[in-house]
Amino acid sequence: MAEPSRPIRVHLVAGGFPRGSSAGHDIDYVRLRLLQLLHEKERAVVSVSNDFIDLDSWLPQSDLLVTYTAGPFLDDSQSQVVSDWLEAGGRWLALHGSSGGRAVPLPDGQPGRTMSKARHHEVLGAFFLNHPPIRKFKVDVRDPDHPLTRGLPASFEVMDELYLIEVEAGAKSRILLSTSDLDAEDQAPRTFGFSYGEDTSVGPDGRTRVLGYEREHGSGAVAYFALGHCHSPGTNIQPFVHQSVDVEGVTPLHFRGPWETQAFEQLLCNGIEWGLEARQ
Repeated sequence: MAEPSRPIRVHLVAGGFPRGSSAGHDIDYVRLRLLQLLHEKERAVVSVSNDFIDLDSWLPQSDLLVTYTAGPFLDDSQSQVVSDWLEAGGRWLALHGSSGGRAVPLPDGQPGRTMSKARHHEVLGAFFLNHPPIRKFKVDVRDPDHPLTRGLPASFEVMDELYLIEVEAGAKSRILLSTSDLDAEDQAPRTFGFSYGEDTSVGPDGRTRVLGYEREHGSGAVAYFALGHCHSPGTNIQPFVHQSVDVEGVTPLHFRGPWETQAFEQLLCNGIEWGLEARQ
């Protein structure tokens, strides 16, 4: 009789800040959807946390780390733990707000807050600046032959938060998804959400912005996708949306956006498969 295959251990971090809060996202819905997709993989054994406080308890025996956070981020010590784990062959599938972190008051004392860059972003490879109101935009698949983009069309439309992401190590990152639907001169991100200085998310053409990439890290790798907003009536904090979502700008009470598209589900399935291949 053949010996059973070794289980693949996955640690899922899905939560907001402060601890236990939604931070403007339907975290319960996301957690459920990701657990359903992981449950379809017979060899996957999953542990779950709301943040990174107990990371030391779960990561050493894990093969794949999956994160969807709205506020929680790795402190310097945890960042080193994840960096060492990646070096040894682990894989990190990071989604949406995983590129965020701590928001701090503006240094000049003016109203508003800005995101603070940390060691977390260096390990992840991305730093969130801001996003304009939820809108419809086109996502371009830049590398259709990569396992993470397998089965996706050349481009697809989503309604989502269009994240402005600074890629920390562009030369070391394999760009998988981008969009050109927000011109550098568009003032929407400057009048909504967080404040930021130079727009380091936009490419030399003044339009192209990275929405997904893979980056090798020692024997392991990180894959990050900026897509993924969703909210419910009890978790919504969006004051209004772009007219491409609602002509009156009224925020939908129930918003699943990309989670209701075939392309995003394919992306998630590919990401999980990519992660589970790490140590087979």
